[in-house]
Amino acid sequence: MQSTVLHNSFTFFFLVCSYRFLFFVSFLLGLLGEDASLPAPQNISILSTNMKHFLMWSPVTVQGETVRYSVEFQGEYEREYANESWIPICECSLITVTACNITEDISATVAYNLRVRADTGAQRSEWGTLKGFFIRNTTFLTPPLMKAVADGYHLLVELEDMGPAFQFCVLYWEKGQESRKMVKEISSTIHLATMEAAAEYCVKAQTYVETINRRSSFSQPQCVRAQGNSQPSCIFHVLLSFAGFAVAALTLPFLAWKTRRIFQDSCCPIAVLPETLKVPESPTQLILCGREEAEQCDLMVHVIPSEEVLCLWIQETL
Repeated sequence: MQSTVLHNSFTFFFLVCSYRFLFFVSFLLGLLGEDASLPAPQNISILSTNMKHFLMWSPVTVQGETVRYSVEFQGEYEREYANESWIPICECSLITVTACNITEDISATVAYNLRVRADTGAQRSEWGTLKGFFIRNTTFLTPPLMKAVADGYHLLVELEDMGPAFQFCVLYWEKGQESRKMVKEISSTIHLATMEAAAEYCVKAQTYVETINRRSSFSQPQCVRAQGNSQPSCIFHVLLSFAGFAVAALTLPFLAWKTRRIFQDSCCPIAVLPETLKVPESPTQLILCGREEAEQCDLMVHVIPSEEVLCLWIQETL
């Protein structure tokens, strides 16, 4: 009789404990629902290079289901002034990839916290949170892609377009000299200097981001040589030939006329009488008679030029 009472008491106690355990389990499942069966994303990290920030995590695998992910961030304002609220990133809501571009949302140089949740439609995981905070001034800055160009005697450098936040510091120098010059520019194509003929110049560059007051390391130097003056170009030869032809075409006729005048004046000079020796009347009549034939001399009229009159006058005077 006593053993029967003990057995019944034990049975009653077991049933009560089992009932309470089942009630507790049911209560937990009621609070958590089915969401707790989906694991939260793990290995959450940030890859940040040249002011571009990407949140990444390990995939959550569910057999026969497509898992989607949602990302939220919390900045300094949300933690201190908005009751520790979280803001969804619209571009990273219910996405199927395991990476999210958060560059546009990380707009200030403050500490950000980020979290990711997995969702299959029927199930939803807990939030997986980034360990520690992310500050954008920890981004890794790389040197710009660069190409040094010698355009004739002009030293140019072409730089990679990295966005409006980036400026460039360019260092250039003539090879073999110690003096170096720094240029700070925003544009991606820069005229650096006018080079000496046949000289070799070297260039290297680094990026600078004013918003975070940080700069990258310098790129590897690139060297180019200016055009030498001992080998003129084909265009120069053509222009020089054309100029020579034009000068010859203009000067040869003048030289030929001048040479003709010089030879004419040297071989056949034109006698010019002084004003005092000129005869006022050009037709002159003279009577010439030989002495031995004076008795037989007839009157003869000759019209001779003034030059011959001068010669005759000089002969008679002498």
